[in-house]
Amino acid sequence: MEMHEILKNLRESNSLTQEQMAERLMVTRQAVSRWETGETQPNTETLKLLSREFNISINTLLGSPRQLICQCCGMPLNDDGLISRENDGSYNEDYCKWCYSDGEFAYKSKDSLIDYLVSNMPNPENLAEDVRRNQFDSYLSLLKHWK
Repeated sequence: MEMHEILKNLRESNSLTQEQMAERLMVTRQAVSRWETGETQPNTETLKLLSREFNISINTLLGSPRQLICQCCGMPLNDDGLISRENDGSYNEDYCKWCYSDGEFAYKSKDSLIDYLVSNMPNPENLAEDVRRNQFDSYLSLLKHWK
């Protein structure tokens, strides 16, 4: 779905008129109308406000143009419910809600995350622990948080 369709659906699913949506976002009704026709798009600050006001990630507002992946554990973030939040409630699209929450990281070191993964991830090939640790370490080292 394209951004203009997402914005219109968001407004309608919240039973708002264009005027009411404009008031919530501190813009004109005409701005909302132009967004919904695809003539223009909200600026960055308005996207942040939309995200906070309607509890939707900016990536979703943009039509999910990129596949989000937790930059700590590598989990795909294909649903807004998996994305972490900052203390102010805004989305942090770099991390999942299990690795980062309320401004705190769950894993203080890559080794602590690897310990968790080795203990909890399935091992259908019955690989030795050191092999699994090396595999996890190789993958995690590619992620922004561990670089």
